[in-house]
Amino acid sequence: MLLACALLAGCAKSVDTRVAGGDDAAIDALSTRLEELRVRDTEDTASCADRCAQATRTCELSEQLCALVERNPDRGDLPPHCNQAREQCASARNGCARCGG
Repeated sequence: MLLACALLAGCAKSVDTRVAGGDDAAIDALSTRLEELRVRDTEDTASCADRCAQATRTCELSEQLCALVERNPDRGDLPPHCNQAREQCASARNGCARCGG
């Protein structure tokens, strides 16, 4: 019995309760996806429907990224990611509007 208690006590798992690591990974993934959409948006072959669909997706991803940034108000390095994403959203919406969508 004593041995079982010692084994259980010695095997305590160290759990990182910080969410920044997970948020950092999610922000990186969203930033990568936004960059892919930005590159795709520069292609002249996209139809108006495609441009508008990409604008919608860009803005959805932008809001997801900004929500993660807002969860970490103590991180001064994150707000520029949100600002850039919102600018990309606005640019994509303008491209859709100019296209007639």
